[in-house]
Amino acid sequence: MGIKVRLAILNFVHMGAWGAYLVSMGNYFVKIGLVERIGLFYALIGIVCLFSPAIIGVIADRYMQPVRLLGLCHLLCGGFMLLLAYVGSQPDAKEQFWTLYLLFFVSISFYMGAYSLILSVSYSLLEQEGLDTVIHFPPVRVFGSIGFVVLMWANDLLDLSRSPNQFALSGIVSLIFFAYTFTLPLCRKLKAPEKKSLVQVFGLDAFKLFKNRTLCIFFIFSALLGINLQIANAYCTPYLQGFASVAEYADSFAVKHSNILYSLSQMSETLCILLIPFFLKRYGIKAVMLLAMVAWVLRFFLIGEGNPGSGMWLLVLSMIVYGFAFDFYIVSSSIYIDQAAPKQIRSSAQGLFWMMANGIGSTLGSFVAQLVINHNTTDGVIDWYPCWMTFSLYALVIAVAFFFMFKPQKTAQAV
Repeated sequence: MGIKVRLAILNFVHMGAWGAYLVSMGNYFVKIGLVERIGLFYALIGIVCLFSPAIIGVIADRYMQPVRLLGLCHLLCGGFMLLLAYVGSQPDAKEQFWTLYLLFFVSISFYMGAYSLILSVSYSLLEQEGLDTVIHFPPVRVFGSIGFVVLMWANDLLDLSRSPNQFALSGIVSLIFFAYTFTLPLCRKLKAPEKKSLVQVFGLDAFKLFKNRTLCIFFIFSALLGINLQIANAYCTPYLQGFASVAEYADSFAVKHSNILYSLSQMSETLCILLIPFFLKRYGIKAVMLLAMVAWVLRFFLIGEGNPGSGMWLLVLSMIVYGFAFDFYIVSSSIYIDQAAPKQIRSSAQGLFWMMANGIGSTLGSFVAQLVINHNTTDGVIDWYPCWMTFSLYALVIAVAFFFMFKPQKTAQAV
């Protein structure tokens, strides 16, 4: 079996573990009476990205074989996810909030560490086979999106969206991932310098990338654009299910199967990923990032204008646009960082990017979005339209600023 097929399976299982619960766990917390604390769980995803990817990246670069560390992350992630499912199935689950929160915190910490590490592992193993990562990684990564969709559908069709068993499903998938890593070749480690400074020992040398003006601006905009990620994940399905209170939409597909409708976003990803090599080679990272930013503007605008009836086509179009918004941002950025950063700190650099995008960005996104929603809530009823238009306007401002401020270097690597 070729390395591309093996990495495709790895990405499928990795993203599948997340798709099993990410967009539906809020429904479970509503069921057990923790509706007011849903945002705290989603905020954790961003919070752990402030430290987990960086720490895991340091360990992979300095102290442990990356492939083995990747498997260990999923072993621990899956184990704690199974514990979460067990505690969540108890009759007093609502009273066990802090236990649920702690278990989710530990599990997602290991998962998000693996999220950035799987990128550097994939790039390393492809390069060891003499393959161009720009050309060959996107077709591999597309199977991650497919895995996410498959597990989302499994969640919906097995009626797990309001059950703690969605966490058990994720845990089982993570354990399968752990076992599968033993079928992969190991990454060839670059020889580390004999004498190390304290900065090198703790992997903080990745932060030297901020001294490069181009990369510094890139990382800052990664955080600013990352704000959009949490808005999309946390609030889209609650918005759709909110139409259940409108008589003409109560029995619509968008309300009854919001998970499946949302999965169109990941289906769009599978196609958009395949376009990345063409766009990166022909137009460069700046054009690709700008396209992603414009896609975010349209994503939020179309959601706000759509509805489960006559405006269903707008909702569907917003899901399709998401593929460009996510892939042309996350996947192309990871390829750019892999080429721009010194090879000795590639895992740390990926961890730094993920910390900025899904750590600082998503954490800010959780709190900023909540402020916008609270501002447009009257007597417990959310006026969603101004919320989505505000998010869309924000994405537009970021796109304009990026256009004028980011000037990528012609050379691949920056020290």
